[in-house]
Amino acid sequence: MINRELIRIKIVQLTYAYYQNGNKNIDSAEKELLFCLSKAYDLYNYLLELIVAITHEERHRVEIATQKANREGLEAPSQKFAFNKFAVQLEENKMLNTFLEEQKLSWDNDVEFIRKMCTQIESSSIYQEYMESSDDSYEADREVWRKLYKQLIQENSDIDALLEEKSLYWNDDKEVVDTFVLKTIKRFDAANKSEQELLPEYRDEEDREFARKLFRATILNADTYQRYMSETSHNWDFSRLAYMDVVIMQIAIAEMLTFPNIPISVTINEYVNLAKLYSTPKSGGYINGMLDAIARYLVETGKLLKALPEPKQRRSTNRVQRNSESNQTNDELQ
Repeated sequence: MINRELIRIKIVQLTYAYYQNGNKNIDSAEKELLFCLSKAYDLYNYLLELIVAITHEERHRVEIATQKANREGLEAPSQKFAFNKFAVQLEENKMLNTFLEEQKLSWDNDVEFIRKMCTQIESSSIYQEYMESSDDSYEADREVWRKLYKQLIQENSDIDALLEEKSLYWNDDKEVVDTFVLKTIKRFDAANKSEQELLPEYRDEEDREFARKLFRATILNADTYQRYMSETSHNWDFSRLAYMDVVIMQIAIAEMLTFPNIPISVTINEYVNLAKLYSTPKSGGYINGMLDAIARYLVETGKLLKALPEPKQRRSTNRVQRNSESNQTNDELQ
């Protein structure tokens, strides 16, 4: 589940913190990096458990409504959503239950929040259409939860605030983790029952090693990488560069030089996007041009043995901002 996008984000954050906090112990910083990444996997399981917690509250509501209907001689309420086939399968999932028990993760202390979520769900058109539909297939049950998650959980400021209270490590993780929860919902198969596999913490050991090697290369070779920046910044105002931009480019250079199988264009695009997210509005265009120049310098001097991306057209400095907007559009389309 912890992919390279998330790893790069965490390394940007931890590298910046490494230089800011004054306690420059790389072994401790590396442990902090791996711990931060493990907390993202905690969040993945915790958000899956949110579906189960909502299901439990829905059953409680149905039970109360059924008792009232029996007393008043009315028709009992539908149990369709309370015993949604996908939610039941998730509730019984062995991987999820084992992880939650080991990590002591639960929504039990957030009853009011769960009740509010149930009310929002019951008021939604997705829920209403599902309850009115005659389709009682597993696929329909799984799809309603995919839609509910996407509409009411993925973009929910109340959940964001609650998660921030529970762990500072989750502040920037939810947007990425949400995509993996949705992917997991789509992958569920009724035939797998409680043995359905969730996403592993890492796809393979190579990704964990990618995190460790990239972080160490960034820190240990900082002076060398910053010299490369200075030597190739003749047409750029390097002295006015935001400190976060320096950090981002330092990591990008580390990736170019440390991982021969990652194309230069992929590395540049990844860190341009991170600059847009974490630095100034102009940083994306600036870093795009700088990293392209640095990559060409490294290849031409024999320090980097990779194919260069297509050369960029020469542009005057007063056109940088306008072209950076075009670059941003192109980056987002790739």
